[in-house]
Amino acid sequence: MQAYILITCNSGSETRIISEFKELPEVTEINGVWGKHDIFLKAVTYDPQGIDNIIKRLRNHPDVTDTYTMHVLYGQEGSIDQGDDG
Repeated sequence: MQAYILITCNSGSETRIISEFKELPEVTEINGVWGKHDIFLKAVTYDPQGIDNIIKRLRNHPDVTDTYTMHVLYGQEGSIDQGDDG
């Protein structure tokens, strides 16, 4: 399973949240972003509950105020990141 999660957090807590969540093995990318949301997180897991566990952990974080999760749909001819740099 793969999901993109947009995170809104308390002002000034972005760096701390990014540092905490980039250590999770399921997190393949995490960056601060400008706009309605503060952080972009990409997660990949083979455990059916893996994405749910990350979302629960995010939503229980004291500085996270909102999350928006987009689960990837396979079979629609999109690309799957194989870890290539190019």
